[in-house]
Amino acid sequence: MQPSSSGCDLTSPEPRWLPEYLSQIDASCIGCGRCFKVCSRDVMHLGGITDSGDIVDAGDGADDEVERLLMIVDHPGRCIGCGACARVCPKNCQCHITSSD
Repeated sequence: MQPSSSGCDLTSPEPRWLPEYLSQIDASCIGCGRCFKVCSRDVMHLGGITDSGDIVDAGDGADDEVERLLMIVDHPGRCIGCGACARVCPKNCQCHITSSD
């Protein structure tokens, strides 16, 4: 096998990369917003959990009622599977799926 002009072996038997799409964010999320900042696809937004357990938008004026912040997946279909959100998450709280799942 001859390497390509870039030095890469394009016929390598290595497994192909499969994108992993964001499907949900679990309760260990701390609402830091790092994933939101790196996502260019508007897949998620910052929300909050009230004392009674209701999930509300962080900007609803319900800030006094919010016990803690977390990220909420709004549009998982917009995710392109780049993995940027997973790389910046300090809590590793995101669930991703492949297209074969």
